[in-house]
Amino acid sequence: MKFLQTLRQGLWGQSYLLLVLTTLMWAGNGIAGRLAIGEVSPMVLTCLRWVVVVAILMPLVGRQLVAERKTFRERWLYTLVMGVSGFTAFNALFYAAAHHTSAVNLTIFQGSIPVFVLIGMIAVFRARVIPLQIIGMIVTLVGVITVSVKADWEILKTLAINIGDVWMLIACVFYSVYTLGLRYRPAMPGLVFFAAMALVAFGSSLPLVGVEMLQGTAQFPTPKGWLILLYVALLPSLLSQIFFIRGVELIGPTRAGLFVNLVPVFGALLAVVLLGEPFALYHAIGLALVLGGIWLAERRR
Repeated sequence: MKFLQTLRQGLWGQSYLLLVLTTLMWAGNGIAGRLAIGEVSPMVLTCLRWVVVVAILMPLVGRQLVAERKTFRERWLYTLVMGVSGFTAFNALFYAAAHHTSAVNLTIFQGSIPVFVLIGMIAVFRARVIPLQIIGMIVTLVGVITVSVKADWEILKTLAINIGDVWMLIACVFYSVYTLGLRYRPAMPGLVFFAAMALVAFGSSLPLVGVEMLQGTAQFPTPKGWLILLYVALLPSLLSQIFFIRGVELIGPTRAGLFVNLVPVFGALLAVVLLGEPFALYHAIGLALVLGGIWLAERRR
């Protein structure tokens, strides 16, 4: 136990390691999204993952959550927006997109998040921008478009873009809003605030499950679906979010957002190795543009 406590204390101050582990778990989420097809429907998966998270967190921080009720009453709108944008909207769109596009595409598109964070910093916080950063943003977006149209510009002309790619891009915008919002997190332990957002995510995902049930597309987990659910609940939903909140706390949202560029790298490797998905030339071109654009956008004077 003493070894585990020392390990935890040491890890908790290592921002880079925390964020690398976070992106590795997020890359695995893309694989899980593809494996979930036919095993559990997207909105049921989105909802049940937060059921598991809430069930784990409440015995741990339930009393602290109640003790902070005054703060949450004062910041109820902020907590609602954070939980819906970062957890419910992102994941619902992510798992829905997984039914229409590849795991490689899912993870490469997540590489656009740092650019959206930078755009938000400029638009909302009036952050200073230099020409190189503008070029970086453009290059990254060109990379995303390249993957979406499979480097076939006739597809762009006819607007025959994969709907899964569109949903994934919208999901990235939602997560960028969440990342920027973390700088205004209430002064309380990160795990307590995370528990509050998990409750919001659970509550806001219930209507989505209701829509699936009305459409007749809801599917509760098969035995394999339960294994997938446990993975996404324990790692991408619980552990990675705690790590990401701590990483933002240590080095700020802009620098922490930069680590998301590892998701396409890890995700492409995992998709090829675990799912046997092809890695085409347009994937390589798009990945190079996304990572290169982020590198340019993060350059300083």
